Amino acid sequence: MTHLYYKEKGKGKPLILLHGNGEDSSYFESQMDYFSQTRRVIAVDTRGHGRSPRGPAPFTIRQFAEDLREFVEEMGIERADLLGFSDGGNIAIIFALRYPERVDRLILNGANLWSRGVKPSVQIPIILGYYAASFFGHFSGKARANAELLRLMVKDPNIEQEELRNIQSPTLVIAGERDMIREEHTRLIAAEIPGAELRIIPGDHFIAAGNPEAFNREVDRFLRETVS
Repeated sequence: MTHLYYKEKGKGKPLILLHGNGEDSSYFESQMDYFSQTRRVIAVDTRGHGRSPRGPAPFTIRQFAEDLREFVEEMGIERADLLGFSDGGNIAIIFALRYPERVDRLILNGANLWSRGVKPSVQIPIILGYYAASFFGHFSGKARANAELLRLMVKDPNIEQEELRNIQSPTLVIAGERDMIREEHTRLIAAEIPGAELRIIPGDHFIAAGNPEAFNREVDRFLRETVS
């Protein structure tokens, strides 16, 4: 079992924050400050990110979802609201599909079902970088680690859109107007999840950090107005 590093602030109902690829829990500084006024906010470092160990297990979105299951069990959390950004959103989708009894409400920010959901201007350099890092990974540990990160955006998460119809939690799908995820892909995710709300707000992919006032306002409204 890999013991994930986390930051915790506030008291009340748990709200778990899941960061994106190559980041760590510090991404959610503005959300920690805002939501901890009324909630127990827990920001987790994914396996091999931030201060969490890499461990021997596979470096995949589905493994990260299993790590999250072990984490909530270790923390004694029966149910929580999940807010996932980018790859963190992909982890949240897998987790909600596998463990619906653990999820109250779901906030998906900049998630994607497959790599084609990313705009080509962003995805093509990622693909080229992945294959270059994979080659140099035969000679360099740093390149090998970089290839692992890039692989998540090339080979994962590969979720069938029909699977989203099995999500049972009230869901908010939120993205930036200039997001690196295709807007039609974001709209597809919202359309497939039963009863999901969709919000497109000013900003790019990193709206939680770049436009926290608007982002927090929308998430707060959703959490206050929905009952799981």
